[in-house]
Amino acid sequence: MPWTGDEYTLEFLLEFDGRIHKYGSGHFLKFEIKRVPVTATRPHGLSYSLTLHAPEGTRLIGFDNAHGVPPPGSRFNRRPAAADHWHRTPNDPGRPYIFKDADTLLADFFKEVYRVIDELEISDIIVAEEERQKR
Repeated sequence: MPWTGDEYTLEFLLEFDGRIHKYGSGHFLKFEIKRVPVTATRPHGLSYSLTLHAPEGTRLIGFDNAHGVPPPGSRFNRRPAAADHWHRTPNDPGRPYIFKDADTLLADFFKEVYRVIDELEISDIIVAEEERQKR
């Protein structure tokens, strides 16, 4: 049976686990993606962290599901069961993110990466790749 587009993109995303892509400016992208058991906080069966960092290591933006975040608006709004969220700035505590599929996650992440590198006026060319030791 042939793979669907969703399955192919998910396998593609999982292959990025442990990779670091470096820009000439010293900024870098870090990818951590693992399959995990399906739970209420991770209904898609993934633990992930996709981040853009400044040269000294400060996270500039990130998409992850390491912890839950408060819902937007009133403190009386119900917190989402899923822990998916994203950080738009280094000081952003996180805002809920609706995980649709691996393809949309990658598209949303890179949209924000390009927003930030455009604001910083740095080149978007990756000059080096590393593969960190996988846990």
